[in-house]
Amino acid sequence: MNAITLLKNDHRTVEKLFVRFEKAGDKAFVEKGELIGRIIEELSVHAAIEEQVFYPYIRLNVEGVEDDTLEALEEHHIVKWVLSELEHMDAEDERYTAKATVLIENVRHHVEEEEGGLFPRVAKALNDRQLDEMGARLDRAKENAPKRPHPRSPDTPPGNLVTGPAAALADLATETVKGLARSAIERVTGGEEAVVEAASDTVDTVTETAAKARRAVTKTATKATRAAGDRAETAGKKAKKASRAATRTPSQATSKVSTTAKRASKKPSTTAKRASKKASTTAKRVSKKASTTAKRVSKKATTKASATKRTATKKGPGATRKASAATRSSTAKRVTRPAKKAARAVKRTARAAR
Repeated sequence: MNAITLLKNDHRTVEKLFVRFEKAGDKAFVEKGELIGRIIEELSVHAAIEEQVFYPYIRLNVEGVEDDTLEALEEHHIVKWVLSELEHMDAEDERYTAKATVLIENVRHHVEEEEGGLFPRVAKALNDRQLDEMGARLDRAKENAPKRPHPRSPDTPPGNLVTGPAAALADLATETVKGLARSAIERVTGGEEAVVEAASDTVDTVTETAAKARRAVTKTATKATRAAGDRAETAGKKAKKASRAATRTPSQATSKVSTTAKRASKKPSTTAKRASKKASTTAKRVSKKASTTAKRVSKKATTKASATKRTATKKGPGATRKASAATRSSTAKRVTRPAKKAARAVKRTARAAR
């Protein structure tokens, strides 16, 4: 069923009860009490399904309804307090009818705002499929909705999704106990057989109530288990993904470090080889240059020595010995200096290579 149609049908049902209450006589206390009991049940269920399904859905999917839904929640809150007060009042109380009248006026105002403003905007914003799906969810929510007002309970998700079914079970237990008490009192007056019959009926009713409670709890637990399973599965997928990412990251880091280390290790080796080669080449060049220089100096010294010797020969034996000694000394100096210079150059090149 379309969600808007379902909620409007609830409004029509409650309005019929309002009209009957207003038409009841001033002394029709029993009828008024029964009507208020039905009004309490209808409004409690209607408010619960709107708060659990309708309002959260339209706040997420329809633009411009935020303020309207918040105002509607406050109106629900006021109505629940009035319902809870009427629930514990006697129909003959002098303020009973007055309080019920205030309740009726508040609910009619709320219905007028919803059907005149909120519902048309929701119907325009959502397509038929969305409205039908929401209508099905509203209808299912009625099965576990509380039948009594609980103004202190949460009225928005996720709080009301948890407390709603629990409140419904509590309401069921309360109504069962009240019904059993009334039945026992009425039948006790019929004698011993009536008492036995009432006790038997009581056992059957308690058994049936317990079975309903077990089914409701099982259903709620199953939903919670499925939801927990879905969350666990999602968490497991995320954990696996994170694990794979974590595994890849160290592997990539290790590979990168290894490559960097290889490159770093290779670079000094290459540099050392290049430096060693350069030093060797430089040493060869210096050695060759020193050898060439030494040969030139030696040749020049030899030529000079020959000339000196010839001159000394002409002067005599003493001059010849002095000339020979001077020639050897001069030759040694000229040969030694370039050699030492070449040796120092080789040492500097070797240090640079290290």
